[in-house]
Formats: sequence, C-alpha cells, structure tokens
Amino acid sequence: MRQTAGVPQIRIAQDPAADDLLGRDPLALVLGMLLDQQFPMERAFAGPALLAQRLGVQTLSAQAIADADPAALKEAFTGPPAVHRYPGSMAERAQAVCRLLVERYDGRAEQLWADVPDGTTLLRRVGELPGFGAQKAKILVALLGKQYGVTPSGWREAAGDYGTDGARRSVADVVDPTSLAEVRAFKQQAKAAAKASSSS
Repeated sequence: MRQTAGVPQIRIAQDPAADDLLGRDPLALVLGMLLDQQFPMERAFAGPALLAQRLGVQTLSAQAIADADPAALKEAFTGPPAVHRYPGSMAERAQAVCRLLVERYDGRAEQLWADVPDGTTLLRRVGELPGFGAQKAKILVALLGKQYGVTPSGWREAAGDYGTDGARRSVADVVDPTSLAEVRAFKQQAKAAAKASSSS
C-alpha cells in the first residue's frame, strides 16, 4: 500500500485534491464507493470532494450530512455540475449511509473496520450500509484491503475475485491512469459477455 505519513495515497479520481480527500477522510472513501454506480469511476470518487466544496468543509461529517435538510442536501448534489448522474436518489442514499454511521459507529466511517476480527465481519458490516449490495460490499472490502491498509484475516476471501492480487476487476485496483484504463476495459468486456450470454 502506498502511504505518506500514514495516509493512504489514493489515485482513483485522477484529481489530486479529490484523491487527497479520499486518502485522509474515510467517509469520503465510503461515499465515493456509494456513488460508483452507473457513473464513471473517477467522477464517482471525485464526488465527495465536490460535495465537501459545496458544503464549505475540509472533511465530510456523517453527523452533519445525517442532520442536513434533505432538500438542501439534494441541492448540493444537483449542482451544477451534479455530484452524480442521479443526484436526488444519491443524496438520499448518502444521507441514509451517514445516519447509519451515526447510529452504529459514532458517526465515524473508520469504525466500520477499526475492530473487525475478520473479513467476514467486515463484509457483513459494509453490506449493511444502505445502497451497498453484495457486489459493491465486496469491492469496498477489496479497496480497503488493497489501498487502505485494512487487512483483517480472510479479507481477500471475503472480497471474492475482487480481492485477488494483481487483478484489474474493479476500482480497488485503480492506482494510476493505466490501471484505470485496464479496469474500464475489463468492465466493458464483462458487460459485453453478459449481454451476449443473455441474448443467446
């Protein structure tokens, strides 16, 4: 894992300011993963920085987002430019995630993984977040293990194929422009294969 002074060096958004926030703010990383749906990866993970800018903060606060007026939060997501292709629904999901973090983890995203005994527990906790289905949960576990230093026993197994060392399957494997292109190519091939399979 690439770290400087204990801070993960993330290169997913391909934008220094956005990637810096992802490295130093665990909530930004979680929300970036939430936004990574029907939207380009790098733009999804740049979303938290855009949101922080709109809210006038250096780091995101789960408590503040949880307590925010839904209409005002939706406006912050809508922009322009929009934080996501579906700003309204994603604003609702982000607020739901933050409310769960406040209720269960004292509003601190890192408490999701701080004391996990194993990968199975981590996967279960992540999968309980609103908007995180089975696949998204596995990808976040892989991202945490490969780039954030969160490596409880069995994390690769919990992440499934996404946890494989050297894979280019998901955002967990994006560390530079080259790997971003490789992951995008893999996704396109998988989508084409699935389409071909369904039509045969």
